[in-house]
Amino acid sequence: MPENVAGPVLVAGGSGFVGRRLVAALDEAGREIRVLTRRPGNHRGPGTAVHGDVTDPGTLAEPLEGCSSAYYLVHSLGSADFESRDAEAAATFGKQAAAAGVGQIVYLGGLGDDADDLSAHLRSRREVEHLLGEAGVPVTVLRAGIVVGHGGISWEITRQLVEHLPAMVTPRWVRTRTQPIAVADVVRYLVGVLDNPDAVGRTFEIGGPDVLAYADMLKRVAAIEERTLPILPVPLLTPGLSSRWLAFVTDVDTRTGRNLVDSMTNTVVVNDPSIREVVPFPPMSYDDAVRVALAERRGER
Repeated sequence: MPENVAGPVLVAGGSGFVGRRLVAALDEAGREIRVLTRRPGNHRGPGTAVHGDVTDPGTLAEPLEGCSSAYYLVHSLGSADFESRDAEAAATFGKQAAAAGVGQIVYLGGLGDDADDLSAHLRSRREVEHLLGEAGVPVTVLRAGIVVGHGGISWEITRQLVEHLPAMVTPRWVRTRTQPIAVADVVRYLVGVLDNPDAVGRTFEIGGPDVLAYADMLKRVAAIEERTLPILPVPLLTPGLSSRWLAFVTDVDTRTGRNLVDSMTNTVVVNDPSIREVVPFPPMSYDDAVRVALAERRGER
């Protein structure tokens, strides 16, 4: 651990779905925060916006200087070459963090059994875990499945499918099991592992209390919204066709949808619940997380 444990915390990806909530929580906890962004003038939340690009090592030395810890919440899922882009960025960030004397990197990755035939998206998340720590900085990894909260891509797909369709013709992946987690609980875990000696250098799996098939998630959202949603699985609906179908009925672009659909063929559940001993609290149920997400959306209208 660094000597300056209470030093500034750099958040790469602090303007994103999880990142902006994390920055707010760190600010509430009284931490000094630097938000890494390519456009500091656009930052409107708490913390100090600092210019930097995770793919450009020359822009990272100053933002990382004096930081005790750093969060890495960056990905390029919407890019055709996201695997190579994310690998380059992670290696660059890890090297610069080591040069700056950062004592801990916290990374939010993806659930999935390494013995399974993981999708390109989940394989990339695993590679990023490794590359972030390759230069010697201890990395704390939190692996999550679907994160439920207003503005999250996976959640938006779920909500929009339920709200836009009177019935669904779906591929086999709707029977895949997942363990969704409320975004508020993801943030609680992210804050809880910061500067925590029991978490440094470890990998944890995080999830809510409910293990559900994607079809069950859709049905529960429909029930909460008092909608009827008949579901008819069609085995021959390929990932490519599924992603085009998602792009047609939701506002998620085809490339991002394809990368997410590929991952939906992998079971993503918590097999190691040890995080509960390090950051103990009762996680929110799926239904409650859905209600919170819907309420947040209504509040923004």
